[in-house]
Amino acid sequence: MTRRERLMATLRGEAVDRPAVSFYEVGGFTVDPSDPDPFNIYNSPSWQPLLRLAEEKTDLIRMVGPALAPAPGNRRGEFITEEAWEGEGSRFRRTTVRVAGRTLTSVSRRDPGTDTTWTTEHLLKDADDLCAYLELPDEVFDVVADIRPLVDAEAKVGDAGILMVDTGDALAEGAALFSMDDFMVLAFTEKALFHKLLEKLAAPIQRTVERVAREFPGRLWRIYGPEYAAEPYLPSRLFNEFVVRYDQPLVQAIEGNGGFCRIHCHGRVKAVLPAIVEMGASAIDPLEPLPQGDVTLAEVRREFGKDLVLFGNLEASDLENLEPAEFAPLVDRALEEGTSGEGRGFVLMPSASPYGRDITRRTMANYETMVEKAAGRAR
Repeated sequence: MTRRERLMATLRGEAVDRPAVSFYEVGGFTVDPSDPDPFNIYNSPSWQPLLRLAEEKTDLIRMVGPALAPAPGNRRGEFITEEAWEGEGSRFRRTTVRVAGRTLTSVSRRDPGTDTTWTTEHLLKDADDLCAYLELPDEVFDVVADIRPLVDAEAKVGDAGILMVDTGDALAEGAALFSMDDFMVLAFTEKALFHKLLEKLAAPIQRTVERVAREFPGRLWRIYGPEYAAEPYLPSRLFNEFVVRYDQPLVQAIEGNGGFCRIHCHGRVKAVLPAIVEMGASAIDPLEPLPQGDVTLAEVRREFGKDLVLFGNLEASDLENLEPAEFAPLVDRALEEGTSGEGRGFVLMPSASPYGRDITRRTMANYETMVEKAAGRAR
């Protein structure tokens, strides 16, 4: 089977020649190792063997979103300004929102040694800030989606894998406006107010997903954000209220157009798995092992494996910190539990990927183990 055929068969619940293996963001994000930008960690020599291994030996699942442009009549510029600058070796970005007599600001920082962005000041600090933010006209959020980047990316991947359309949900966007502490307190104590925010954010997301799912049908999608309404952040009883209510229409649009919806949810998912199945999703990731998660892969396979393709369940910290002799049994266990008995499908995958400039020999050896162990289970 080609790598594309293997992944599509896995999603459809058909037999495959061996379990698929993905390195998640490594091979998932399009990067340019030749770019000399000092903030591009992937030009580090230590990254090159890992990038080659992902491209040549893994079942690529390329994560790409549609191009979003302001819709006609979009009023973002009336209320929101952005500025970027460099200083003290870092890159900064400030967003300023002026609405309802208030000035709201957020600041983010990017450092050259890590491929991540830190929010040093969040836009909304309290309920009063949220009330002001809700005064923004709906036209501020109106966008038009262009699927050409998806078509181009899929053509470049070819038979080496598949494309995965990537989107956050209303909860992902809403939670990111606050610090984690402020988000959890406000979502728990001011639910009616927080729902107003989710409703405002959900409408343009739904329009975009419906359009892209219709114009680019039959593909795998990832929806991220549901973990904010799962433990340890919020009690799982709020999952239906904050996730299912807003995400089920997205799932229905994707699956109704022949696609496959993968729900991204870190942490303790045991209590929310029934809701994910009831939403009609096709898959879940990353199904973290104990103790980061609260349910074994074998249990999920036994109870929900006929409904969901399971992506996981290796912990990224183990991949980077364990010696190969310690890591190998974890790969064996994941492959055994993910493929035993009846089930729709399984993809061997870590919960995340390195984001630093240096890839150690130990980490590289553990990635090689994933590839070798998956290949060793060929039928």
